[in-house]
Amino acid sequence: MSENSHDTVTSAEQNRRQVLYWRLLARLFDNDEQPALETASAAVVDDLGLPGALLDPSVSVDTLVQRFPELAADFQTLMTPPEHATGESDTSGAEVRRAALVSKLLLNVFATGTGEVTATRLAAWQQDAGWFRQALGCARDGGTGPEGGPGNGQGNDPGTGNGTGNGNGHAAGSGSGRGGGTESDRELAAVLAGLEADLVSRMRLREVLADPVLARRLTPSMSLVEQLLRDKSNLSGVALANAKALIRRFVDEVAEVLRTQVEKAGAGVIDRSVPPKRVFRNLDVERTIWKNLVNWNPEDQRLYVDRLYYRRTARRTTPARMIVVVDQSGSMVDAMVNCTILASIFAGLPKVDVHLIAYDTRALDLTPWVHDPFEVLLRTQLGGGTDGTAALTLAQPKVADPRNTVVVWISDFYEWRSEAVFAGMEALHRSGARLIPVGSVNSGGQQSVNPWFRQKLKDQGTPVISGHIRKLVLELKNFLA
Repeated sequence: MSENSHDTVTSAEQNRRQVLYWRLLARLFDNDEQPALETASAAVVDDLGLPGALLDPSVSVDTLVQRFPELAADFQTLMTPPEHATGESDTSGAEVRRAALVSKLLLNVFATGTGEVTATRLAAWQQDAGWFRQALGCARDGGTGPEGGPGNGQGNDPGTGNGTGNGNGHAAGSGSGRGGGTESDRELAAVLAGLEADLVSRMRLREVLADPVLARRLTPSMSLVEQLLRDKSNLSGVALANAKALIRRFVDEVAEVLRTQVEKAGAGVIDRSVPPKRVFRNLDVERTIWKNLVNWNPEDQRLYVDRLYYRRTARRTTPARMIVVVDQSGSMVDAMVNCTILASIFAGLPKVDVHLIAYDTRALDLTPWVHDPFEVLLRTQLGGGTDGTAALTLAQPKVADPRNTVVVWISDFYEWRSEAVFAGMEALHRSGARLIPVGSVNSGGQQSVNPWFRQKLKDQGTPVISGHIRKLVLELKNFLA
């Protein structure tokens, strides 16, 4: 490469890095987008082959890495000094790529915005703070070193941690830092703790829950229930009792709506193998008259009936097993609440054996509480990674009679072990069990579903259901008919 050509490449790379850093500064000091910088940054990211979600502040680093696992290693050592520095100018775009990732991480951690904060927003920030600490060479949970691992203590896979300390509500930034003691580590911990305290104060939810009068004024909603479920481990006394009351109210309200939808759906197919009961209420008058018209006597104007016909009213009552598998990661809270309630409704129907499994990186069999969605929700832990193989381990032994079993799998299907999870679903389908994958079961809008999974499931003949929960109700009623 000639010297002039080399200088041109260097200048171009510097310009691309400057665009990304100017956008970072603009967003840190002003939430409003700068169209020129946003457009230029999008072009740079696209040219690097990086996902466009990298520029979306609402997408957490955990979500980004879950959907694009190849970025995990980059984020882990993003801000640590390189092992070798040649002093030569970058010609491969590596430094521009690093600038894009650094901008993402800094923006997510330090641009906390203003106004009220949801529990989802707080949990996402805690996860991002954990990635920030790890990028600097600290433990994600504020422990004594990088070997401390992710916040949930499940190993060193950065995608499986929930970024919230040891899993009991402690903040990612509240620890003492690497080595437990350098001045810079203490300063970093103080800064992160201050940011988190600001987010929590803007929630104000705990303060409201502690006052019974204020708590009664709250209107139960999906977003409020999500906040309560995420924060339940930090509540006690009056606040916890009020939180449970709000969740119970919401569950009852949604259950009433879903119960009506279940009742309106088809009621099943007449079983013609069962002879009709010869009782008056089953008498088919019209058919009886029609079949006996040959016995009409015109002289005395009478119809002589020599045979009565009855309606068949028996419906198929073969016991059916329904296995509901729910992804309990944060992005699926809407679907989890709806489907947990729906599972309890179907569990109340005769001849339906309902099993409920919730999973993230581990799976939990919630079947003993399937009749009470309130108790189910209190036993869930929103957030974390997504490993459907754990759910398969619990679900597969439950398929004793495949032809009479339906497996409803609710997830966005952004799995860490996609091939293994799909192989398990394929085996369920081939066994003869009815597989119903569900990507979204809310009252509106489409939910993001892993396109690889969506296509694989479609090719298999079990397309993903998305949209209104009525679609799922109809599918289940058709199976049970």
